[in-house]
Amino acid sequence: MAKHIYRPVCGFIIGCSALLSACGGDSGGEAAPAKEDEAPKSPITMVIHGAGVTMEELESRYRDHLVKKFPHITFTFLRNDKGNMMEDLVAQGTIPDIVRPDTNNVYSSYLDLGLGEDLTPYVKKYRYDLSRFNKVFVDEIVDAARTGELYGLPQPPFFPHALYYNKDLFDQFGVPYPKDGMTWDEVYEIAKRMTRTNNNKLYRGFSFNPVSGLRDNPYHLPILDLAADRLANTEQWASLFQNFLRFYQIPNNTIAASTSAENGMFAKGSVALMANQHNVYLNIPPEVDWDIVTYPTYAGGQKLMPQRGPAYWSITKQSKHKDEAFQVIMEMLSDEVQLEDSRRGIPSTLVNPQIQQVLGQGSPVFSTKNMAALYQYPPAPYTPKRKAELPNVPQNIQQNLLGAAFMEAAKGAKDVNTALRELNEMLRLEVNKVKNQ
Repeated sequence: MAKHIYRPVCGFIIGCSALLSACGGDSGGEAAPAKEDEAPKSPITMVIHGAGVTMEELESRYRDHLVKKFPHITFTFLRNDKGNMMEDLVAQGTIPDIVRPDTNNVYSSYLDLGLGEDLTPYVKKYRYDLSRFNKVFVDEIVDAARTGELYGLPQPPFFPHALYYNKDLFDQFGVPYPKDGMTWDEVYEIAKRMTRTNNNKLYRGFSFNPVSGLRDNPYHLPILDLAADRLANTEQWASLFQNFLRFYQIPNNTIAASTSAENGMFAKGSVALMANQHNVYLNIPPEVDWDIVTYPTYAGGQKLMPQRGPAYWSITKQSKHKDEAFQVIMEMLSDEVQLEDSRRGIPSTLVNPQIQQVLGQGSPVFSTKNMAALYQYPPAPYTPKRKAELPNVPQNIQQNLLGAAFMEAAKGAKDVNTALRELNEMLRLEVNKVKNQ
């Protein structure tokens, strides 16, 4: 089959409730219940491919709900294991009914494989209320497809950013804890106070995830220009670089050797502050007593929370059970399921405040944290997508080049202008590679 030339690839993984008139006031977004005299439904098997999610997570989050709601359906979960990659399944002719792309790989793992099924007719048929979702997430998948179709519904989690802090270090040095609503300038002053040597041990004041911290910027600034083969808005990227670089110019707050090493520094217990995503998969050991506050804002700027958008539940056009698949997706995204997700610490894609307010309350870790910080500011708009007629560079390549450029500047190997100029050159080379494919 023909390949679409524009295929971004994923790098590293919400108002009121929906009221379907067919549901008689149920807020979960489900279809109308069957009538008592309705004939028994024929047994079917439905295959759900949860790329990027462990089998244990798929089972624990969805199995019981689906079996209870659809007793006539036998569910099989698959994930991206050897032989079960989407390309493998397409080649084998064993295409799942429901798949899980995101906005960065909606082409490479879904549309380019000839799987795309527009959900708009099902939304209309089942009178499904899209306003129950954060609009940012729905708009992004439509924009990512570049054709106006709706190729998925947003599935938790999304990844809001926060400022982490090590309570033990602040207690040890008698410095007040950070607060919600701080600016980057205020955080910088705290980082200076917390960078110190005590009993011959060095304590750093600040770290951040150089890839997600720059990529998920509050200005929704793209890396590759939307209309030209170059780095987007060099002046604004320089400003973003400078904001973070000043932290690494604090004496003794030296950046780690690599982006991944820097991202893991806070978990070692010797860093006071970390700007990062809230991520249920982020591994902070129990001996680090941490909490979070709102992500810092720029003085005079909008108070927005940078975020990485979610993945999506999508139907394959090859499915023989498309209506049932849409009903299954509605159940997996229902208020009931997302309430349980939220209690586990998984941020909801819904705008339902009752679901947002229980974030982490059922988790032994997150129930003790300031999880309200994640909803204090609205999510920043998503990063707009490159014009459809232009060749695109996979997102993981773009963000890795960006992170590497920042690391060079943070280590003092290059000044900001040189680092960005070389980043621009590397992006051009990657565009040319795509053009020559």
